[in-house]
Amino acid sequence: MAEDRVYSVEEANAELPDLLVRLQRMREARQTILRAAERIRSRVVVDGGEREGDDYWKASAALKGELERLAEQGILLRDAEVGIVDFPAERDGRGVYLSWRLGEDRVAWWHDVDSGFVSRKPI
Repeated sequence: MAEDRVYSVEEANAELPDLLVRLQRMREARQTILRAAERIRSRVVVDGGEREGDDYWKASAALKGELERLAEQGILLRDAEVGIVDFPAERDGRGVYLSWRLGEDRVAWWHDVDSGFVSRKPI
């Protein structure tokens, strides 16, 4: 894990093109898993639930792999569906997070490590 990894704004922005693709894959995998869970729930009443097919297992593996890759890079996924991501950084000699949300064209916000998305401030 890259727990000590610190990103500059430029480095965080350089990750965004790849992150966009990966977030889309994670969102699709999550939706597949949720649909499979709903199918299982609906079948429990009838026959105790059914065994899920390859789509569920492939989606689970894809989601796990993407989450592990983010962790290795030290990137923190806060919300896969909304697409909120934090990059560890430093500001005035202290640890902070650079904050980005899907739909934003660049990393332009930061917040303290003990606060969250709602406390973001412009860079």
